[in-house]
Amino acid sequence: MVTAMRHAPPPVLLVVAHGSRDPRHAATVRALARRVRSLRPGLRVETGFLDFDAPSVPRVLDRLAAQAHACGAPVEVVAQPLLLTRAFHAKSDIPAVLGEASARHPLLRIRQAGVLGPSPLLLRALERRLARAGLSLADRASTGVVLASAGSTDPEASAVIADTAREWRHTGWCAVRPAFASARLPRTEDAVRELRAAGVRRIAVAPYVIAPGRLPDRIAAGAREAGADVLADVLGPAPEVAGVLLERYDTAAAARLPGRAAAA
Repeated sequence: MVTAMRHAPPPVLLVVAHGSRDPRHAATVRALARRVRSLRPGLRVETGFLDFDAPSVPRVLDRLAAQAHACGAPVEVVAQPLLLTRAFHAKSDIPAVLGEASARHPLLRIRQAGVLGPSPLLLRALERRLARAGLSLADRASTGVVLASAGSTDPEASAVIADTAREWRHTGWCAVRPAFASARLPRTEDAVRELRAAGVRRIAVAPYVIAPGRLPDRIAAGAREAGADVLADVLGPAPEVAGVLLERYDTAAAARLPGRAAAA
């Protein structure tokens, strides 16, 4: 009698978001999770938040651990930070939360995936948002773009934003300037005015953030105050964002590292 071999299910994808008092934030995160499920049927996708929203990341991991105990087998988890750069949350907050959960739950096999940026897919998502806001991408040679991020005190994160702006500039835009809603300068309104003073004919602001909230609202206010011609929406559940999220998940899942926790 031949017994069919049972294949282990793929690791659970746990999307780790910061959380916000703004309800639009959690709604956008959940919409992105639905987009990921539609692209990868059969993949179990959970969402957890570091603050403000529910369920918390520890609560989701507790639930997965209870299921592991019930079936008597380890559960593999890939924790995907919903972050565009490696800063405090990716380097400190999230590893600490995952490490504590791993210590509490020996049957969980947790690894942290890399952050989403940089990626050519994210640049495509930015252009999709600009086009939806009414900008003709055929006019990029006469258009300057402000790449407006949330901002971070981490110099590595700020350098990545500057590098991304330079890379995007090489696709044919008249100019691309980085800007920050907090922690760093210039602010969005200052970058818009700088481009205007340089004689740029048309100026667009592209928020390099995933979900709405206080800092994205600050970016939008700065764009309007300085008279930007086009203001794009946040990246949100764009298919390109879901695509890069799955790329990071696949890389982490393929590592199959031994032990109870591993960070990419």
